[in-house]
Amino acid sequence: MSNTKQILSMLRSRAEGDEDQFLAIALQVAASEARQGHRTNADQLRAAVEKLRQAGGDKPSVHVSLARPRGDLEGLLDLREPGLRLSRVVLADDLRAKLDRVVLQQERRTWLREGNRLPSRRLLFAGPPGSGKTMTAEALAGELHLPFLVVRLEALITRYMGETSAKLRLVFDETIRRRGVYLFDEFDAVGGKRTATNDVGEMRRVLNSFLQFMEEPASTDSVILAATNHPELLDPALQRRFDEVLRFDMPSPDEIREVIQSHLRPMKAPRIAWEQIIEVGKGLSQAELARAADEAAKAALLSERDTVRTEDLILELHARHDMRDVFNGDHKVVR
Repeated sequence: MSNTKQILSMLRSRAEGDEDQFLAIALQVAASEARQGHRTNADQLRAAVEKLRQAGGDKPSVHVSLARPRGDLEGLLDLREPGLRLSRVVLADDLRAKLDRVVLQQERRTWLREGNRLPSRRLLFAGPPGSGKTMTAEALAGELHLPFLVVRLEALITRYMGETSAKLRLVFDETIRRRGVYLFDEFDAVGGKRTATNDVGEMRRVLNSFLQFMEEPASTDSVILAATNHPELLDPALQRRFDEVLRFDMPSPDEIREVIQSHLRPMKAPRIAWEQIIEVGKGLSQAELARAADEAAKAALLSERDTVRTEDLILELHARHDMRDVFNGDHKVVR
């Protein structure tokens, strides 16, 4: 049976409103019962904990402050309220499986800590621009019911010696104080190879600081995300610092259709020539496909129609290709 200290700890955590600690102790008791051969008691305790978690609904497992960063952090972290869930993001099957595993480990992190294991929390998103990295980061925060904090690199990186590392220290200290999902976008600006010919000593020191901070334990299990369009530029030492590396690719034919259908809702599209749409949509990113679908829906609404036609979508998809050609230096006439 559980001892008096455990019972007292459970009562204190309950009185203080620390639900996470309360359930963690209950799982410790379950583990103790299992070690003593009391399997039925252990299973009942685990089932009771799981029921309490489910009853909590969308409530996070620890208290999460939604106050915006202040003081020295005010310009470093951009707090965004996540408005997405992973179910709304179009992802390849293997990518979704990896993210689902991360979510499960985060949701049951107390179970893992009970067995002296830590949940995956340091993730690298790599893929071409517009492939859904930032959208997925926001959706992961929404799935975990955590605040989404984007590190502002323009405020982080300065020309003064030692200042960037000091600011980086502030960010990592915040990940320990406040549980959340922290995104380092355009990460190659920080994590570039230390042997790069255009490197300067200060950025080498920044990368060394980042490597060190990533190794530090964090009881909050905040999720640290780094996203890059150019993984080939990253320093090899970063490889072992991340728990998972997730590669994002341009949408497949099936994903092209799924992205467009998702962003057309609630408009009707009953007679779309999908083979033609998919062919025109090839080479476009998720973000470009989503924008094309949105523009096609707006065109239908302005024409007082509740139905999107194939020609609406083809026109907007061509417009996205034309925009890409402009930025790539192809000066052909815009349709």
